[in-house]
Amino acid sequence: MSELRFKRVLLKLSGEMLAGGQGFGIQPAMVDEIAGQIEAVHDLGVEVAVVIGGGNIFRGISDEASGMERASADYMGMLATVLNALALQNRLEQRGVYTRVLSAIEMMELAEPYIRRKAIRHLEKGRVVIFAAGTGNPYFSTDTAAALRAMEVHADIILKGTKVDGIYDKDPEHHPDALKFEDLSYFQVLEKGLKVMDSTAITLCMDNKLPIIVFSLHEKENIVRLLKGEKIGTLVH
Repeated sequence: MSELRFKRVLLKLSGEMLAGGQGFGIQPAMVDEIAGQIEAVHDLGVEVAVVIGGGNIFRGISDEASGMERASADYMGMLATVLNALALQNRLEQRGVYTRVLSAIEMMELAEPYIRRKAIRHLEKGRVVIFAAGTGNPYFSTDTAAALRAMEVHADIILKGTKVDGIYDKDPEHHPDALKFEDLSYFQVLEKGLKVMDSTAITLCMDNKLPIIVFSLHEKENIVRLLKGEKIGTLVH
């Protein structure tokens, strides 16, 4: 453990990552690939917590939710995150990694209720903890849930796995001249309106000095390389 940069991390994933190339729903091969990367981190002795979005199934602020009451749409989005959490738990446990899903909305038959001290204890015992159902409240994104849970369990950093290899000044998929940032302050992210995490999540991290690294999850060894000290992605601090 002495050569590792962090002892306890929170991995934030968008629901779209689980959809893979199909763009919606859950693609088993992609879930297995992500589970393999988490297993590799777990095998290093790092304590891992995960927050997954639900955008591959339903997003409260999506076009599909247009016309719905925002609170109802957000609750549907929270339930989508539970589906994703259960899919990831299944793949991790097939790989022999003990995993617990803790839900902010009580559903005893599927997941444990979220209790902060219990979450910390699971991490101390070497279990991967997946936080589901966001914060349990409408109007708050899973980005905000990730920032909140990371602080509650005393994570050293938030690792945000995305489709691109860091933060750019504009979408690199549509703009070949997009400029990648190696290092940003929280204030720069807010001032430039960069789509890293929503402003509530960034402000929470800024107020509590919790760093964020945004990196590509498509390169399989990235998380392990990052934990071993390689400079990967963009650091927000």
